[in-house]
Amino acid sequence: MLDVEAQMPPSGEWKTPPFDPRFPNQNQTRNCYQNFLDYHRCVKTMNRRGKNTQPCEYYFRVFHSLCPVSWVQRWNEQIKQGTFPGKI
Repeated sequence: MLDVEAQMPPSGEWKTPPFDPRFPNQNQTRNCYQNFLDYHRCVKTMNRRGKNTQPCEYYFRVFHSLCPVSWVQRWNEQIKQGTFPGKI
Protein backbone atom coordinates (compact mmCIF):
# COMPACT_ATOMS: atom_id res chain seq x y z
CA MET A 1 0.00 0.00 0.00
CA LEU A 2 1.20 3.52 -0.70
CA ASP A 3 2.40 5.75 2.12
CA VAL A 4 -0.44 8.27 2.25
CA GLU A 5 1.34 10.75 4.52
CA ALA A 6 4.39 11.01 2.25
CA GLN A 7 2.33 11.66 -0.88
CA MET A 8 -0.10 14.23 0.50
CA PRO A 9 0.70 17.68 -0.87
CA PRO A 10 0.37 20.78 1.29
CA SER A 11 -3.16 22.15 1.48
CA GLY A 12 -4.26 23.92 -1.68
CA GLU A 13 -1.48 22.52 -3.87
CA TRP A 14 -3.21 19.39 -5.20
CA LYS A 15 -2.75 19.15 -8.96
CA THR A 16 -2.70 15.58 -10.26
CA PRO A 17 -2.53 12.21 -8.56
CA PRO A 18 1.03 10.96 -8.00
CA PHE A 19 2.40 8.02 -9.97
CA ASP A 20 1.13 4.69 -8.69
CA PRO A 21 3.40 1.80 -9.71
CA ARG A 22 0.45 -0.59 -9.57
CA PHE A 23 -0.96 1.16 -12.67
CA PRO A 24 1.96 2.04 -15.01
CA ASN A 25 -0.06 2.24 -18.24
CA GLN A 26 -1.81 5.22 -19.78
CA ASN A 27 -5.26 3.73 -19.23
CA GLN A 28 -6.16 4.76 -15.68
CA THR A 29 -9.56 3.05 -15.49
CA ARG A 30 -8.37 0.42 -13.01
CA ASN A 31 -6.60 3.08 -10.97
CA CYS A 32 -9.85 5.06 -10.78
CA TYR A 33 -11.87 2.02 -9.69
CA GLN A 34 -9.27 0.82 -7.17
CA ASN A 35 -9.03 4.22 -5.49
CA PHE A 36 -12.84 4.39 -5.32
CA LEU A 37 -12.85 1.02 -3.55
CA ASP A 38 -9.93 1.99 -1.30
CA TYR A 39 -11.72 5.18 -0.25
CA HIS A 40 -14.92 3.38 0.73
CA ARG A 41 -13.01 0.60 2.49
CA CYS A 42 -10.98 3.18 4.39
CA VAL A 43 -14.09 5.09 5.50
CA LYS A 44 -15.81 1.88 6.54
CA THR A 45 -12.79 0.72 8.55
CA MET A 46 -12.22 4.09 10.24
CA ASN A 47 -15.89 4.44 11.17
CA ARG A 48 -15.93 0.92 12.59
CA ARG A 49 -12.89 1.75 14.74
CA GLY A 50 -14.35 5.10 15.79
CA LYS A 51 -11.45 7.06 14.27
CA ASN A 52 -11.28 10.18 12.11
CA THR A 53 -11.74 9.52 8.37
CA GLN A 54 -9.36 12.32 7.32
CA PRO A 55 -6.64 9.88 6.10
CA CYS A 56 -9.17 8.58 3.56
CA GLU A 57 -9.16 12.01 1.90
CA TYR A 58 -6.16 10.95 -0.22
CA TYR A 59 -8.18 8.22 -1.99
CA PHE A 60 -11.13 10.59 -2.37
CA ARG A 61 -9.00 13.18 -4.16
CA VAL A 62 -7.36 10.60 -6.41
CA PHE A 63 -10.55 8.94 -7.59
CA HIS A 64 -12.23 12.34 -8.09
CA SER A 65 -9.27 13.36 -10.25
CA LEU A 66 -9.28 10.18 -12.33
CA CYS A 67 -12.90 9.02 -12.55
CA PRO A 68 -15.63 10.47 -14.75
CA VAL A 69 -18.40 12.01 -12.63
CA SER A 70 -21.03 9.75 -14.23
CA TRP A 71 -19.18 6.62 -13.06
CA VAL A 72 -18.90 7.89 -9.50
CA GLN A 73 -22.60 8.81 -9.43
CA ARG A 74 -23.59 5.39 -10.77
CA TRP A 75 -21.34 3.56 -8.31
CA ASN A 76 -22.69 5.59 -5.37
CA GLU A 77 -26.26 4.80 -6.45
CA GLN A 78 -25.38 1.11 -6.69
CA ILE A 79 -23.86 1.20 -3.19
CA LYS A 80 -27.07 2.75 -1.81
CA GLN A 81 -29.18 0.12 -3.59
CA GLY A 82 -26.91 -2.73 -2.52
CA THR A 83 -26.11 -3.76 -6.09
CA PHE A 84 -22.50 -2.53 -6.32
CA PRO A 85 -20.36 -5.36 -7.77
CA GLY A 86 -17.17 -4.45 -5.86
CA LYS A 87 -16.25 -5.73 -2.40
CA ILE A 88 -16.26 -2.87 0.07
